[in-house]
Amino acid sequence: MATVTQVEGVRRDPRRWWALGALVASMLTLGFDTTILNVALPTMAGELGATTGRQQWMADAYVVVFAALMLPAGLLGDRFGRRRMLIAGLGVFLLGSLVGALAEDVNWVVAARAFMGVGGALVTPLALSVLPSLFGPDERTRAVGIISAASALGLPLGPIIGGWLLNHFWWGSVFLVNVPMAAIGIAACVFLLPETGDPASPRVDALSTALTATGLGALVYAIIEAPDRGWDDTLVLAMFGAAVVLLVSLVLRERRAVRPMLDMTLLAQRGFLFNTLAATLVMFVLSGLLFVLPPYLQAVLGHDALGTGLRLLPMMGGLMLAARGAQPIVARFGPRAVVSAGLVV
Repeated sequence: MATVTQVEGVRRDPRRWWALGALVASMLTLGFDTTILNVALPTMAGELGATTGRQQWMADAYVVVFAALMLPAGLLGDRFGRRRMLIAGLGVFLLGSLVGALAEDVNWVVAARAFMGVGGALVTPLALSVLPSLFGPDERTRAVGIISAASALGLPLGPIIGGWLLNHFWWGSVFLVNVPMAAIGIAACVFLLPETGDPASPRVDALSTALTATGLGALVYAIIEAPDRGWDDTLVLAMFGAAVVLLVSLVLRERRAVRPMLDMTLLAQRGFLFNTLAATLVMFVLSGLLFVLPPYLQAVLGHDALGTGLRLLPMMGGLMLAARGAQPIVARFGPRAVVSAGLVV
């Protein structure tokens, strides 16, 4: 009864919608950072003398670290406090953005992007996990929808904001714009979010986390370096081999764990496996398009940065419209038909 009263009390707190605003600011920052860098890559390549491989690292360093740390980051929030870890994540993201803005070397930009990936991995799962402490079941769906919309809104904002900044300021401004947004998010979290956690959650498995980070890192390194070095290069082959060994070791370890961070038995379910493969394929194609289109639009077709951002809007608009309209279509036709149709389209 005490728990119900406590939840009901939180639900009646008028500050809960302001607290949701803090989470929206956090997710919006991460959302437009996802696409803002792609518009800036051609300019950064010219200013920093970055090769195609280095440009890929500037884009992918964030993603590799984010993917490796998102699961353990959620567990850290459960054990040590979600608000505390959310604030820490925004702080890391802010610091990484400052380093990126002031960098004068490609390697520092890559390091800054990797550091920002740590912050993003902390913010993304925790922004959603604090919602049950703020909203009851009748309001939670609406709150999740607002958070999701904020994250999706960042996708079209990224090219537009990035293009405008590059037309008026130096390339570091695409990093610097994150600073006030992250600072607002930190202040809002400090004053508006209650602290929550789940001490009964599984412990963070440091070895599994290390296997994930090193395995993904080796795989991405091999894929990025292979076009320059050659697919039969000794280092490239060694990295592919190391990635296989590390990721297989991760799977074996997680299968033996009593409370795994990632339940590998889900892959035995055909529906889950099919949807995972489909999502991976789609992200593979979208990431490639977002990497190739900006330099093509600028270097080949002669558009400026803002013009490039505007010409990426149809893709972002399609993503947002499909995400918005997918749920009723899935309810009527089922996920298999909808996912299959999406892949065909």
